[in-house]
Amino acid sequence: MFCRYNEEENRKWGKRMEQTKPKRTERVIQFGEGGFLRGFVDWMLQILNEETAFEGSAVVVQPLPQGMCDRLEEQNCVYTHVMRGLEKGQLVVEKKRIDVISRTVKPYEDYAAYLALAEQPELRFVVSNTTEAGIVYEAGDKLSDTPPKSFPAKVTALLYKRFSMGLPGFIFLPCELIDKNGEALRACILRYAADWQLGEAFVRWIEQENVFCNTLVDRIVTGYPKEEQIDLGYEDAMLNTSELFHLWVIQGPKTLLEELPFDKTGLNVIVTDDLELYRTRKVRILNGAHTAMIPYAMLEGIETVRDCMENEQMAAFVRACVFEEIIPTLDLPREELESYANSVFERFCNPCIRHLCASISLNSVSKFKVRVLPSLLEYIRRTGEVPSHLLLSLYKLIHFYKTGTPTDGEEVVAFMQEKSIREILANTAFWDTDLTFLYDEVVKYAD
Repeated sequence: MFCRYNEEENRKWGKRMEQTKPKRTERVIQFGEGGFLRGFVDWMLQILNEETAFEGSAVVVQPLPQGMCDRLEEQNCVYTHVMRGLEKGQLVVEKKRIDVISRTVKPYEDYAAYLALAEQPELRFVVSNTTEAGIVYEAGDKLSDTPPKSFPAKVTALLYKRFSMGLPGFIFLPCELIDKNGEALRACILRYAADWQLGEAFVRWIEQENVFCNTLVDRIVTGYPKEEQIDLGYEDAMLNTSELFHLWVIQGPKTLLEELPFDKTGLNVIVTDDLELYRTRKVRILNGAHTAMIPYAMLEGIETVRDCMENEQMAAFVRACVFEEIIPTLDLPREELESYANSVFERFCNPCIRHLCASISLNSVSKFKVRVLPSLLEYIRRTGEVPSHLLLSLYKLIHFYKTGTPTDGEEVVAFMQEKSIREILANTAFWDTDLTFLYDEVVKYAD
């Protein structure tokens, strides 16, 4: 094991955790205090401060009535982040002290303090991770609520206050795992502006003075290590853990790097005008590999993703899916795609992450439609041939629902168990297309 930290320095700063941290300008409003943002965005801000002249901190807003902000404040909003993973087959561990959170704000206890954030001209960025259900429109929210319930409504109230102050808008970098997250947030905000009759001038200000970036985030953050003991040499109730790998793709103007100079740090942050190429790469390779192999693996009694990679038959199968049948359907340079795929498989082998196949198997039919089927159909379109490994994964998916332990909606499970393979392939509600033209190829695997 290779450790990228100095034990003596580690002990010294561990004893200083609750002492004064550097005074920096508050530049970021962060909606969410959970493990992901602290192990992804805050970790990146820490590196920005260490390696560039950014000199910024984040104010954390607790988006729900209950949360961990009190625990953060108890240790001066300073915590340890531990990253573990494989690099070229060697286990690497990195530890970093994170001190970029200046303070926390709890709108449900002090709404005035929340709205006061609008008065700080130096605040420039808004990051968020309010889960996939966070960027939603709640019909009952009102501007007079203290606070409104939904995250977009809270943001709309903050923006209206800032507009009223005559201050510039924000750059939004949402990290929620939904497609076009920035555009979705903007749409909700504009809807509230209309419902609350806040005026055309405010709507123009939202659209002209604020930037809503679509983003793609990729890092497994495992949070506080509840089932293991990590010896830091000091107590840290907010200890956070993750894998080494990280990727943040931001669809936005290149001028963003003038304010957030990630390009000066070596961080894996990509600012692009075409996010979809990277989203497709992740969905087809990383998520597609999971979905292609998990039903097959569970039928074979394999328990975790790492176990899959240590099983010769399963590892060969999923690698063939990716390198022989998925990568040829993508439009980024092959070298770049293969490099990404190799990093994915190294992540799958991480001994510090126990990723259960059963947890990934949830809603496998809908996942197959989004993650695997596009590669299968595109392979046929481009080559005129059928991708044998992806077709096997389709058969194993059907067989898993019929004889295994699927976790899905009752109607989906019942249909898969009761209907024939031909009827399943013909169900356009599952696949958005009729797949019976694949019947002869799929049924071969039943023999």
